[in-house]
Amino acid sequence: MRVLLSVVGTRGDVQPVIAVAVELRKLGAEVRLAVPPNFVEWATAHALEARPVGVEMRPPRPGEPRAPVPSVGDLITDQFDAIHAAADGCDVLLGANAHQYAARSIAERHGIPYVSALYAPTSLPTEPTVRAWNERALDRVNENRSRFGLSPIDDVLRHIVTDRPWLATDPALDPPPSPGGLVVEQTGAWILTDDAPLEPELEAFLGAGEPPVYLGFGSMPAAPDAARTLVEATRATGRRAILSRGWAGLDVVDDANDCLAVGDVNQQKLFARVAAVVHHGGAGTTHTAARAGAPQVVVPMFSDQPYWASRVRALGVGASVPIAELSAERLTAALREVTDPSVVERARAFASVIGCEGAAHAARRLAELHEVRVSARTGSTR
Repeated sequence: MRVLLSVVGTRGDVQPVIAVAVELRKLGAEVRLAVPPNFVEWATAHALEARPVGVEMRPPRPGEPRAPVPSVGDLITDQFDAIHAAADGCDVLLGANAHQYAARSIAERHGIPYVSALYAPTSLPTEPTVRAWNERALDRVNENRSRFGLSPIDDVLRHIVTDRPWLATDPALDPPPSPGGLVVEQTGAWILTDDAPLEPELEAFLGAGEPPVYLGFGSMPAAPDAARTLVEATRATGRRAILSRGWAGLDVVDDANDCLAVGDVNQQKLFARVAAVVHHGGAGTTHTAARAGAPQVVVPMFSDQPYWASRVRALGVGASVPIAELSAERLTAALREVTDPSVVERARAFASVIGCEGAAHAARRLAELHEVRVSARTGSTR
């Protein structure tokens, strides 16, 4: 079985797909990834074949001019060409997240099964989103479908998502949706196990006092004074701070020894040792903090992040402060709320119900799709 896994986006989009690829390889499958160019090296570090698609999803390096952003139309055409080439010889194609303008069309062109996988129920079609997606992409998608000998479609988002999408979320954190007209299969969250040790400097900081607060926005932007706001709020609660630089380049605000700035770290290990996690509300970070039993303060900015903030509040394992309302005072109050013993206890108890087999389940389901296709072609029965 040869499987192509296609994904565009930031690390939070790519990492779950690598988790599924690792599990597929355990089943004996040959796996190929189509990922943004700056994640090809990361995929190959896991001994996976990877090919570039789209543009690099990263901030410019110091002194590097910001590259012009291609139009949506150009990105769609690039997806058609790159995924078509990557799909050569593959038996199954999975497109992760809703921005898979080409993947289903290419699967159709190659005559292989296609699965659409989403990281949040907010990506499921609604009337407003359907209209917006058609206005943005319908003409260019159909131009490319015509180029590959395929008939036109009339609904981009529903075409991408299909009528049987997978939802790569944990049912305890994200109750199964009941969308009209769709059959949604919830696989569980796709979590890539991380065994990397924490850096010695971080270990020393953790061991030098009471558990600190983790503060970070991952690949999200942030205002120039965001670091000061985050650190001031943490200090107001009497706690130390671990500040994740992220793509916003957050850094310490003074020379005090109660704050440490870090780069990429093993969040699975770190979150289990902090008093609380302040983050942007990406699906991956929300699941990781929940699995670690850490109380959360979500600072949502856009996309599915307000949804995850609402789930954290509803479960009583955290609080939220919208980015537009973020201030030292609001964050201080939220940190005091989530470090209350009752919230800490709920967060720790909730960790025990979060699953970790979602990627393995998704890999098995892809293998089953291939077996069904082979049986249909040969006329055999399982």
